[in-house]
Amino acid sequence: MSLKNILPGRLGFGTAPLGNMFRAIPDEDARATVEAAWDQGIRYYDTAPFYGAGLAEERLGQVLSAKPRDSYVLSSKVGRVILDEIETDVPDFGEKGGLFEHGNANKVLHEWTADATERSIEGTLRRMGVDRLDIVWVHDIAQDFHGDAWVNKFEEARTGAFRVLSRLRDEGVIRAWGLGVNKTEPIEMTLALDEPKPDGFLLAGRYTLLDHSHALQRLLPLAQDQNVDMVVGGPYSSGILAGGTNFEYQQAPPEIIEKVKRIKALTDQHGISIKAAALQFSLAHPVTAAVIPGATRPSRIAEDTAALSEDIPAAFWTDLRAAGLVSPAAPLPHGA
Repeated sequence: MSLKNILPGRLGFGTAPLGNMFRAIPDEDARATVEAAWDQGIRYYDTAPFYGAGLAEERLGQVLSAKPRDSYVLSSKVGRVILDEIETDVPDFGEKGGLFEHGNANKVLHEWTADATERSIEGTLRRMGVDRLDIVWVHDIAQDFHGDAWVNKFEEARTGAFRVLSRLRDEGVIRAWGLGVNKTEPIEMTLALDEPKPDGFLLAGRYTLLDHSHALQRLLPLAQDQNVDMVVGGPYSSGILAGGTNFEYQQAPPEIIEKVKRIKALTDQHGISIKAAALQFSLAHPVTAAVIPGATRPSRIAEDTAALSEDIPAAFWTDLRAAGLVSPAAPLPHGA
């Protein structure tokens, strides 16, 4: 089923920050942020076991479990199973190492088999206190593997998670499934399969104002040909496009900081917010079904909602293109 027929709006809420990403967030702030998203009319919420070893799911569930289940769309992910035992060693999360060091201390099992997929879903439902998921993403498949190991992990997911999720979709247990990754190659490989076929994908950080050229080369034309929709995660590129200092889960390098300064100079010149430019750029591609920025304060939710509807003059997009700050192949609002 098309994600555009499932999702209730073009702005959702990504909950990675609620897992204490980068820093510890007080429980009351996390709850107030989710409540603010609800009050602002947001009805699509995305989470994952990986976000703080279940912490984000627990916090999101504290609010959503009290809401009518048919009134919102919920997605979570498989590929990580949260165990009851406490992690005593330093967990190896590859490029995401240390990202959730302030989350729960539970041990995390990385596995994309059929059994692990079902266990992951059961764990999510239990932590959140809800009875079902609408969309399930296969999370970070082969994220930190290379060569034969990469191929083996992809095969594990193809014969495990992919088939389980296809069956659950066909049985009506879930409404859709796909990949939730921050690399384009696993999605390209999945779309090339005869079966199982995903309904869409969540692409984090790879279709933003700062980083979109690679996705435009192969992935998005392929997705468009197959009528497969995209949810854009991390539209602010780990926060650097929203006033933060992180890019790709770490401190932004000088060249990225300089590029953001150039974009900010243009947004200031045209009297618009950089958040509005970031969100509306990601939404301009015909494959995009929604964007899901994260937040840890209620005020950020209001900013995101305002950014979505902010009027951006066509001249801004023309100037952005002329400055070489976006790919010539990127669709822009107003057809600029």
